[in-house]
Amino acid sequence: MSSRPVRRRHVFYIPGYDPIHPRRYRELYRKEGAAQAAISGYEINLRPQQAPGRYGWHVEALIDGTQNRTDIETLIWSDIVRGSMDHGIAGSYALLFRTAWIYLSTGALFRLMRLRKGPVIAALYPVGFLLLQLVLAVGVGSVVVWAGKAALIPVLGLVGHMIALAAGLAAAWGLLVWFKRQDSRFFTYYLLHNYAYSAQHYGANPPELETRMAEFTDEIAQAMTGEADEVLVVGHSSGAHLGISILADLIRQGGVPDSGPALSFLTLGQVVPMVSFLPQAHRLRADLQFLSSRDDIAWVDITAPGDGCAFALCDPVGVSGVATPAKRWPLVLSAAFTQTLSPERWKALRWRFFRLHFQYLCAFDRPGDYDYFQITAGPRTLADRFKGRAPSRSRIEAAVSSHRGVTP
Repeated sequence: MSSRPVRRRHVFYIPGYDPIHPRRYRELYRKEGAAQAAISGYEINLRPQQAPGRYGWHVEALIDGTQNRTDIETLIWSDIVRGSMDHGIAGSYALLFRTAWIYLSTGALFRLMRLRKGPVIAALYPVGFLLLQLVLAVGVGSVVVWAGKAALIPVLGLVGHMIALAAGLAAAWGLLVWFKRQDSRFFTYYLLHNYAYSAQHYGANPPELETRMAEFTDEIAQAMTGEADEVLVVGHSSGAHLGISILADLIRQGGVPDSGPALSFLTLGQVVPMVSFLPQAHRLRADLQFLSSRDDIAWVDITAPGDGCAFALCDPVGVSGVATPAKRWPLVLSAAFTQTLSPERWKALRWRFFRLHFQYLCAFDRPGDYDYFQITAGPRTLADRFKGRAPSRSRIEAAVSSHRGVTP
């Protein structure tokens, strides 16, 4: 792709599986952008979005001596996420066993374990912790029943027995309810519903998600006919595999005009194999194969081994088994947290797994060539910024998935 200076940019940010209002991303950009600007010596300012559209904000930046304007929009699917999490306690346990069965019976879990341990542990964590909660609840309930019988049966007989059983059930259920209310600390139900949503159709997209993705494709197509010098799509976490299919559809539909803006794709902390390794993920695998060979897009994939929630340095095309001789994307690079964060900062964040999963959107106190704010608000296109950059030597490209079909 040819290099071109960027004075105006349109960014579409696709969040991962997140039920929270997108204003959190605006405030994160505001706070971390100011921090990175102070560290790296440039200026960046935010104000509310002027044009009608989805939730977003306007950025004005002075980087490398040039003034740049960027409109950032969040492509919202948090309402779909919230709806998918409405299962209650009993429904969530049923979902737990069904999701575990899907990954085990298809062989996907064993293949994923050959990649990175972190995301597999993250997938197994809700299984183990929810079962532990159930065991604890049964244990507490049993103790209450035993104590109640000992105290009440001699006095009330059969009535005392029934009261003890009711008290035990109430105690067990109460403990399960307490754990669920504390999920903002434990993330157990959140992670369960995250993996369950992707797996419910064995890797195929749910109908409501396909409808929303079509809307996203139309909006990006409209931006490709606008005045921007670059249209940049950023997919974080689960948003990465949404972005892959959205952009594949955009190109197939002729949404990339020859004289239009540069089209760029940045994937951050991707978990693509969690979906592409499932047997019915034909659409995603076909889109991976298609997008990887295009010369009308630049695709850079950034992960870091320090991010235990991502498939770090796993080429999503290669490990999914759909690479062809024509493959040219993505360029797989490391954010190298242990190098781009000071020892003090790394020590403070090392065990905060969910915070590290969002580090790609944050400031680095020892920044390398990856700088989220220069990429989204600076004067160079994504292709120009990483032109000539060699991929990470420690990347994994070997085909690991046993399900490689691209057609149903």
